[in-house]
Amino acid sequence: MSLSVPPGQKVVDNLPVLHYSTIPVINIKEWSLRVEGLVKNPVKLSMEDIIGMKGVEVLAPFHCVTGWSNMEVKWKGVLFKDLVELVQPQNSAKYVFVTCYDRYSTNLPLEIALQPDVVLAYKLWDEELPPQHGYPLRLVVPKRYAYKSAKWVKEIKFLERDMKGFWESRGYSNSADPFKEERYSTD
Repeated sequence: MSLSVPPGQKVVDNLPVLHYSTIPVINIKEWSLRVEGLVKNPVKLSMEDIIGMKGVEVLAPFHCVTGWSNMEVKWKGVLFKDLVELVQPQNSAKYVFVTCYDRYSTNLPLEIALQPDVVLAYKLWDEELPPQHGYPLRLVVPKRYAYKSAKWVKEIKFLERDMKGFWESRGYSNSADPFKEERYSTD
């Protein structure tokens, strides 16, 4: 895989662990993912439901806003676009807002979430996703800085208007494109 490194990034061969809070303790028997908002078919999915969906492996770069990039991280999970097919967003849905078990949140335009490498991952490098990397389910958005790749996903809401997430409301870039070095907001 030959990929270019975004400006201002240093390539690493591991996946450093960063998060703003403590790692939540999640009982997988009680865990669920709610998908709602402007959708025709809102759902509440268990981990068994997620694993029962078509699984895919994605080998993709992972870029942290702090300046490091791992150019080949292997994830396994469900493509976001497959989840979209399940819930069928209304035409007015233009954004997704993701809420996590640690109260973290992030946002994306629906068109970015639909890119062919955006995955809801439950495995990392062929192993169950470890708690420090978002067990049991993590959103992975390879073409954005990692603060868009929310850990410990709890709810995905489809919205008509954009709503800033945790870091976006604290001065980080809302678009987070590493190739444009969109680290911080310019508003």
